[in-house]
Amino acid sequence: MIGLDFGFGPLEAEFWRLVFVMTRIGAALLAAPLFGASAVPAQVRVVVTGALAVFVCAWTPVIAPPALLSLAGLVDVAGEVVIGLALGFVLQMAFAAPSIGAELIGAGLGMSIAASADPVNGAHSPVFGQYFSVLLTLLFLGTGAHLDWISLVVESYRVFPPGTAWMTPARLQLINQFGADMFMAGLSMAVPVVLLLLVVHIVTGVIGRAAPALNLFALGLPAGVLAGLAAMIASAPLVGDRLTDLAHGAVAQAAMLLAK
Repeated sequence: MIGLDFGFGPLEAEFWRLVFVMTRIGAALLAAPLFGASAVPAQVRVVVTGALAVFVCAWTPVIAPPALLSLAGLVDVAGEVVIGLALGFVLQMAFAAPSIGAELIGAGLGMSIAASADPVNGAHSPVFGQYFSVLLTLLFLGTGAHLDWISLVVESYRVFPPGTAWMTPARLQLINQFGADMFMAGLSMAVPVVLLLLVVHIVTGVIGRAAPALNLFALGLPAGVLAGLAAMIASAPLVGDRLTDLAHGAVAQAAMLLAK
């Protein structure tokens, strides 16, 4: 076995225990949409991971592998990474659902070209996607769902003791099913606006067919944009409730991974 021993005895053992605990927490934070955003400096991630690991070491009897860099130790570390990524990926899917609806709404409004760099995920996204993303972030933090998720990460050390438990196929199937539910949630957010835009485009098409002198682009595009914005304003309360359900649903799904 490959072990590291600097001659500090119990202090060194506690250090490697802390590093081992930071593996699962760091993987979960890296996969989560808020804590793992590219805009968050790496130093902040390490500090937050270390702070949470200190509390976990104090609250739970976690035992690190005797030789962390041995083959058995690396297998245990891989298991920690898989569990952490699973807990964070659930949140990632919940935050991706509004982007699906925003893509459909932007395409219907003719604003697909209006895209800018999203600091949350480091990629280009439509303006409506950023609007939904910021709104979901505020609701997620405002309702305290992030605290519930962090408590689930700590609770995972009881359900999945380090070195003795892995994610089972049944739990991975839950993540797959949740991804399908989030896809349908994104579609449901876009359906009211898209249907209204479809009616507007049909009406403007009929008008343009009946009166060829009218410029279809000059008539249809402004009418579609105005109708889409009016539909989004009218459905704003429903969208807020839907995003709140997404935030709590992601935490509930993470809890199901621990209870399955």
